[in-house]
Amino acid sequence: MNLDDYVVDVLMRDLVGHDRQPTSFLVYLWFYFEASRARRDRVNVSYQALAEAVGISKSAAQSAVRWLVRRKLLESSKASPTAIPEYRVTRPWRR
Repeated sequence: MNLDDYVVDVLMRDLVGHDRQPTSFLVYLWFYFEASRARRDRVNVSYQALAEAVGISKSAAQSAVRWLVRRKLLESSKASPTAIPEYRVTRPWRR
């Protein structure tokens, strides 16, 4: 999967500059490429595994995911309250 021009031209500036959430941009990129690499729509990952993959703290990973869900750039679901979350990367600019 190729990276949409929008991600670099608009989303990066929006998340890093306007929202002041550079970690959210890194986490979004990781999810974008992980979904592409796995050739799946959804990615299952714990906050700890996400933090290690991106090189950030667990709390930073939680905060970034929360921000991306709020911005509707990620959708999150769980099979049960203690299950590892499943995430779907959204691309709202493609509508």
